[in-house]
Amino acid sequence: MTQTKPRIGISSCLLGQRVRYDGGHKKDEFLTQTFGRFVEWVAVCPEVEVGMGTPRESIRLVGSATSPQLVGDRSGRDWTEPMQAYAKRRVGELGTMNLAGYVLKKDSPSCGMERVRVYPSKGKAPNRNGRGMFAQVLLDASPLLPIEEEGRLNDPKLRDNFIERIFAYQRWNTLLDDHPSVGKLVAFHAAHKFVLMAHSEPHLRQLGRLVASAKGRPLREALEEYGHLFMEALGVPATVRKHVNVLTHLAGYVSKQLSPDERAELAETIADYHHGLVPLIVPITLIRHYVKKHRIAYIQDQMFLQPHPKELMLRNHV
Repeated sequence: MTQTKPRIGISSCLLGQRVRYDGGHKKDEFLTQTFGRFVEWVAVCPEVEVGMGTPRESIRLVGSATSPQLVGDRSGRDWTEPMQAYAKRRVGELGTMNLAGYVLKKDSPSCGMERVRVYPSKGKAPNRNGRGMFAQVLLDASPLLPIEEEGRLNDPKLRDNFIERIFAYQRWNTLLDDHPSVGKLVAFHAAHKFVLMAHSEPHLRQLGRLVASAKGRPLREALEEYGHLFMEALGVPATVRKHVNVLTHLAGYVSKQLSPDERAELAETIADYHHGLVPLIVPITLIRHYVKKHRIAYIQDQMFLQPHPKELMLRNHV
């Protein structure tokens, strides 16, 4: 539905930029060498951009997890107000750049999304219940934006879900930018029916009702509600059981075109996926083959069959 590369915000150190407190980096090979071919990065280092310099003393969150101070580890210099002012300004700038996602650096007192160390007071052991100060502002300002930490992307299921959400969000924003209409909303929803089913059938039904009533509502209002519910639905984890349900529905659309042997092969392949013998890409590839062979138009437009570039091979591992 769009050929434009998604623009993704990212902690600069993950791209190999030497912006860490010790002058080093945390280059991530998957993000730079694999995923980077399909996106446009927008690099951000809050600590450098707020004026801390490189190299620099390390910083930490101190106090309560809900309202911590950001201070220098040795000097005790308080960076709280400068960082909060910077974060508000920088996140506002990023909001004008049509980002489709953001990758944060785990454990960072500025960029960590979860389980960041917070020191209750001097000399006491930290709790891991904090969130980076910049990350907090970003998350508060961008409730629909797909945001993840690079550490969590080592989990194949989380990686697949995050990148699926990025490309879905990109397609949704493309619709909004291209003279949206009720007809385009209907087509978008139809193309994502099985994507939604794989995540949350309650959301699928709710979105279906919203689309059906869209003609009787102000279009802007309907689009805003749809976008919120759509991204909320994709945030619900897909599971093997849900994928099997979708694959079974898709098999129903192609089965009339198949020979008895082909139907048996497809059923066996879905069962093999269900039992963990093959990855998700195997039954998907077989269904795509039959859809193309028999020119089943309704199914060939389903984003579930290719929600992100096949070269990423994400569904070879889930």
